[in-house]
Amino acid sequence: MATAEVEEQHLVQSLTWWDGFVVALANPAFLIAALGASIGALGTLGAVVLWTFSVLVGALQNNIYGELATMFKDKAGGITLFAHEAWRKYATFVGPLATFGYWFAWSSVLAVTGIVVGTLVQAQFFESTTWTASGGGFDLSLPILIGMAAMILVAGMNMVGLRQSVAFTYLTGAMLCLPLAVLMFLPYVSGDFSSGNLDWNIGEGGGLPLVLVWLYFMGWSSYGFEAVASLAPEYRDPEKDTPRALRASAAFSVAVYALLPLGLGGTLSTEAVTADETFVAFYSTAFEAIVGSGLANVMIICLVAGLLLSLNTAVLDGSRALYGIARDGMTVRQLGVLNRAQVPGRAIVVALVMNLFLISFFASAVEIFAAGNLGYMLAHVFALSGFLLLRRDRPNWPRPLRLSSAWVVIAGVLAVWNLVLVIFGGFVFAEEYGYGFDKTLIGVGVLALSLVLWVFRRVGQDRKPLQLRDPVPDVPENAEKVGAPVGVA
Repeated sequence: MATAEVEEQHLVQSLTWWDGFVVALANPAFLIAALGASIGALGTLGAVVLWTFSVLVGALQNNIYGELATMFKDKAGGITLFAHEAWRKYATFVGPLATFGYWFAWSSVLAVTGIVVGTLVQAQFFESTTWTASGGGFDLSLPILIGMAAMILVAGMNMVGLRQSVAFTYLTGAMLCLPLAVLMFLPYVSGDFSSGNLDWNIGEGGGLPLVLVWLYFMGWSSYGFEAVASLAPEYRDPEKDTPRALRASAAFSVAVYALLPLGLGGTLSTEAVTADETFVAFYSTAFEAIVGSGLANVMIICLVAGLLLSLNTAVLDGSRALYGIARDGMTVRQLGVLNRAQVPGRAIVVALVMNLFLISFFASAVEIFAAGNLGYMLAHVFALSGFLLLRRDRPNWPRPLRLSSAWVVIAGVLAVWNLVLVIFGGFVFAEEYGYGFDKTLIGVGVLALSLVLWVFRRVGQDRKPLQLRDPVPDVPENAEKVGAPVGVA
């Protein structure tokens, strides 16, 4: 009897939890991109307090995502996959909304970091090269060209395979640790730290509305270490490696997000940071103050390497999120394909093209992540509320890591908190205390596009009727094989 063989594409399980943790070393680079602007708005001490609070919220969320990651260890997509699985019983459109918004935010890290890399390199090594060109709403300059080159380099490297990408991650992660240590600890040894440089400008800057806007912005960076959950299908032992990577990355990020703003803020005053119109080049001033002009060049090179690490993490996470939703039928099927190296090559190319547009269209890094942040924060709202729904709707689903009942309450509080930040930070106070309501509208447009693509996939490609609710199983299909209890939702 003849049999037909069907080639099934799947992500390669080659990572350890330590590999996932090293990928999360990129997260401080996101802090580097936004720290200057936050100091300008909040003062040095205000920035320290809010960044520390925000990263602690992110750490609590990461622990919750540990349970969810072990429930769906064979699926790519990270927290948006958790949101989709939880909400599709009630509203199938939540999955594409959460995932496409999440993908846009993570993928736009390429443009954000590209601008920062280009600005640092120009300020340190090509200070006299200040030419610019513009036309049709787009700009071109040396920092933008350097950023474009960095994006193309990292995207190309990811196209050839995961192990090469992880090797690059180890190299750049090690280089990043040196400037981080200098900014976090050396000011106290060298005597450059002064408590007189710590200013609290929140009250005069706008009070509670300003706090809500900036906590909304900070989530884009300080929640980012959840990215290691997107690699769950690629860990050798997903049930053990995923929660270990999540917790280790959370502990590391809490330390950096608390100590780096404090060390840098105590070295440079608010006035010194705001004197830099780019809100990026001041790092060169800080390194020169702490280690001298000679070693400052070395620190900038290491810092740029760390920023390349964040580019790499953005490509890893964003491409797998887009691949995951295509595989689950939430966007066009052409994006759910792996290349010969078993990585989501098409998703990587889409992200690269989009970011080449973003880096030349927007005026600053902060404006780019302001545009992408709406979808990212909503993804956390849906994932955290999804934790509650899954506890109620799928009590028999295997949970290798099951948190105590207290975490159900914590998840509910965090979901509401993030929703408050979205409403007030993204909408109510966006114009007066943020970077303009037009940036939020871009995020709304991205979410609207996600629904259009979802409908096209469902009706146009899969030839299925559009339905707002999906039936869900109470246990995985192989539950009997793994000894899990069998039931019906």
